[in-house]
Amino acid sequence: MTDELLMEAVKNGDLQQASVLFERYNKRIFNFLARMTMDRALAEDLTQNVFLRMIKYRSSYREGARFQSWIYQVARNIFSDHYQAHKNKFSDFVDVEKVSDNLYDPDESQRIDEQEQLLQRSMAMLSEEQRELLVLTRFQHMKYEEVAVIMDTTVANIKVKVHRAILKLREHYFELEKI
Repeated sequence: MTDELLMEAVKNGDLQQASVLFERYNKRIFNFLARMTMDRALAEDLTQNVFLRMIKYRSSYREGARFQSWIYQVARNIFSDHYQAHKNKFSDFVDVEKVSDNLYDPDESQRIDEQEQLLQRSMAMLSEEQRELLVLTRFQHMKYEEVAVIMDTTVANIKVKVHRAILKLREHYFELEKI
């Protein structure tokens, strides 16, 4: 059964189908939010909120719409709501140790570990929008068309913004590498 048919069933009151959608999407949504928040525990909480909101606002799902685009829009809204509610508590400092959601294999070489840390620190230096674009396109492997739907813009605009985000990421990475 497709995601869209499952969501139609949820929308029509068959809430048991929500568990199937949860199983299909919880890891992807968690990874998206973990990379956006750089906090594993917070990402877990926000992921739960995404699926609670999915059920609460199931009537807003439009028939024929791609479920993946819709659920990522819900996740973006949850992240944005949380960020807005706590923006005075955020600082420019990011604890890179918290970012490690088992990304580092103890058997990996020192050099690869350092490169991974540099990448995570460089990602943390990007603007929220740039980080979100790179997480969706590079880590979540979403197509530009899907990201354009989620962000309510054109594919051309997404391509330009992703290109600029990659350039900025590269700039931050090489700056950090010099230190």
